[in-house]
Amino acid sequence: MARDPVDAITGLPVAREQVEEYYQKTEYEDRIFLPDRVISMCRDLFNYLLETGGPEQKSIIFCARDSHADRVAYEMGNLYADWCKNNNKKRADYYAFKCTAASSGNDQLPDFRASSRSHFIATTVDLLTTGVDVPCVRNIVFFKYLKSPISFYQMVGRGTRIDAPTGKLMFRVYDYTDATRLFGEEFITPPPRQKVPGDGHEQPVDLLPPGPTIQVEGFDVHITDAGRYIVADVDGQAMPVPVEEYKARLAERLVGEVHTLDDFRARWIDPPSRLELINMLVTSGYSPGVVRLVDEKEDYDLYDVLAELGWGINARTRHERVLAFTYKHEEWLLSLPPETGRVISAVANQFERGGTDGLENPQIFNTPEVRTAGGLKALKLAGNPRELLSETKQRMFAA
Repeated sequence: MARDPVDAITGLPVAREQVEEYYQKTEYEDRIFLPDRVISMCRDLFNYLLETGGPEQKSIIFCARDSHADRVAYEMGNLYADWCKNNNKKRADYYAFKCTAASSGNDQLPDFRASSRSHFIATTVDLLTTGVDVPCVRNIVFFKYLKSPISFYQMVGRGTRIDAPTGKLMFRVYDYTDATRLFGEEFITPPPRQKVPGDGHEQPVDLLPPGPTIQVEGFDVHITDAGRYIVADVDGQAMPVPVEEYKARLAERLVGEVHTLDDFRARWIDPPSRLELINMLVTSGYSPGVVRLVDEKEDYDLYDVLAELGWGINARTRHERVLAFTYKHEEWLLSLPPETGRVISAVANQFERGGTDGLENPQIFNTPEVRTAGGLKALKLAGNPRELLSETKQRMFAA
């Protein structure tokens, strides 16, 4: 039970019976203000931002009402200011701002959309649900309770645009109110119905008369992690799938298509076969790139991500794989003419920078490191350059 609840407008005490009669958790921050809850949720979200790239990520936080959006923007701004101070960082202008109809939120949308040094966190009620195109949004956050699947999909839709200039290929949903339960729900949400006495027919009625807005302080708030999910196609519907289940399904499809690690390596080395394999996985609803992002393995080539999923190898970062290549194939490198060995080593270093694509870069012989090592001319000293590059790839992925 709330401790010393008061009317948020008048400051007068509210009776226990009145609270119990009208309110439940779906009224939080709408008709029941819980400042401690707002602070805890903002701290939790801010920590997630720090873990996934830093606080300066374009994000939309959906709030229960205008005053709730004010409080969330205020708390997120304070957290950011403290982080900048503790990390000796220069603060960005207008880090968190309220974007609602009451605050002329549309005036700040151009900065939210285009600026890379300001306007990172937009708190809103429903101004940003439809008709707003902000491709760079990386996070959709639910601090408000939802009942309408239509509203839910409209809100989630704000994050679905790919934004090539900023490298955004996916987005995250942070759900603090179980809004994601609405994935797969029918779009028609009927109003509550109750039989009207003497009529015999059900009619939509307002079940609860309006009550006061209550503010309660002094709660201990605990936020429990309910898990991580990836939205995937399940029986024709977009549904949240637990990350581990998503990875297991991807691995099942991979091993069903390519039975052994040696077969996988052979297909990976051949660009057309590799592209065909990746397209098969993606079109079946499971993306290796999404797994790499969710598992925060941007330093790993997709080869290692998939080989670990399918055959349990110890995945190596691109840097670790280049080191392993140099160590395990030292004898082969020394057997080549010195100039050729230096070029092969320079070519291998391109893998650390760009992974498989780095090895297959059509301009690889024009890169400064390879050109300085001797380039194509030095490679020809040991035979056919194409065959040497193919062998380098084979040895790289076998390292």
